[in-house]
Amino acid sequence: MSSRACPAAVLFDMDGTLVDTEDLWWDACVEVARGLGSPLGAADRETLFGLSIEDAAAHVVSRVDGGPGQRAVETMLTDAFTARIRSGVTTLPGAVALLEALRAADIPAGLVSASPRPVVDLVLEAVGGHRFRLSVAAGDSARNKPAPDPYLAAAARLGVDPAACVAIEDSPTGVASARSAGCAVIAVGPSGWVNRMSGVTAVPTLESVDLPLLRRLVSRAPL
Repeated sequence: MSSRACPAAVLFDMDGTLVDTEDLWWDACVEVARGLGSPLGAADRETLFGLSIEDAAAHVVSRVDGGPGQRAVETMLTDAFTARIRSGVTTLPGAVALLEALRAADIPAGLVSASPRPVVDLVLEAVGGHRFRLSVAAGDSARNKPAPDPYLAAAARLGVDPAACVAIEDSPTGVASARSAGCAVIAVGPSGWVNRMSGVTAVPTLESVDLPLLRRLVSRAPL
């Protein structure tokens, strides 16, 4: 990679950003909670949006009296989510085109996910692992999102400054992680929650993201 590449890297969240897995995640949470005798409702879906396996398990455990412990529920959620991913995932609009544009420009792409390694590896098979220089999954850094650790770990492994990277996310948890790591941030999807955050660029889909936009964000030039 040229030392003059700009941005130095683009770091993608996975679930809901590159692939349409949000419903699969919700269904996995519903299955596990129901099996523990504590059905989830609409408010729980909003709470669980963008959470790591660890935080989602903590939420489920908090609703169950005398149920299994945190680790057991994490395993149950991972197994339920992985089973659904194995049935197939849909790549979101613009994802492959953007990844190919980055490859053509010799700009590294990294995958930075709060999901467990088995889930990340299955998605990489579907999206094309050759399109990424690295992937960071749950457990690959000391703390998961919303802490900055996953993005800091990805930048360190690539040998680049986080401030020279653009992170692409779809949830408040992920945005908080990327911003605290010092990355420029693009939020993809419905922008209602993005409007409550300063310094975040909102786009409806990855089809709206191109190299000129990425370069402007890293240079902190006006959009």
